[in-house]
Amino acid sequence: MVNLIVLSITVLISIIAFNRKDVFYALSFNAYAVAHRRQWYRVLSYGFIHANWVHLLVNMFVLWMFGGLLEKTYVYLFATKGYFMYLLLYLSSIVVATMGDLKQYKDDYNYHAVGASGATSAVIFAGILLYPMQKIYIFFIPIGIPAFIFGILFLIYSAYMSRRNIDNIGHNAHFYGAVYGFFFTLMFDYKLIVHFFLNIVDALS
Repeated sequence: MVNLIVLSITVLISIIAFNRKDVFYALSFNAYAVAHRRQWYRVLSYGFIHANWVHLLVNMFVLWMFGGLLEKTYVYLFATKGYFMYLLLYLSSIVVATMGDLKQYKDDYNYHAVGASGATSAVIFAGILLYPMQKIYIFFIPIGIPAFIFGILFLIYSAYMSRRNIDNIGHNAHFYGAVYGFFFTLMFDYKLIVHFFLNIVDALS
């Protein structure tokens, strides 16, 4: 329920921003505006707009695939509090994912970032904690990768690409969002880390 509402709101705001450049730039993450003009709302609003249709569809597809399962699992583990937890994870991960870029680009007036990639990374990694052996399929590769292995490779790739800084993808946001998503659930039940490792050991033994 919450996942569908978040997804719908994101699609709606993104479509409006596609057609209104003033809305797009007013909501985008601009580290200079945050640091020097105190426009703190930008550390959240940027997660609800996207650069183009492909960017939007990819993020919303990932959210639809992983978010629904995570929300249901939260409700199973934490009862009705699980709905609030899912919403808190999603919104707070948007904010956390910008922290690296805020420090790095706080004096760069021209730097803008948009998209829910940090939040979707958090959703995926919260799912990896709960279902470490779940198979994840990349593009059209027919063989699924166990989720925990995908997670390790994803973090290594994001850190490497962030240091190289050769494209316009927010690898910092991916990395910070992913790490935050993994540890977020542990803040509510630290014993789940035991479940995580036991699942991996049982599957590999």
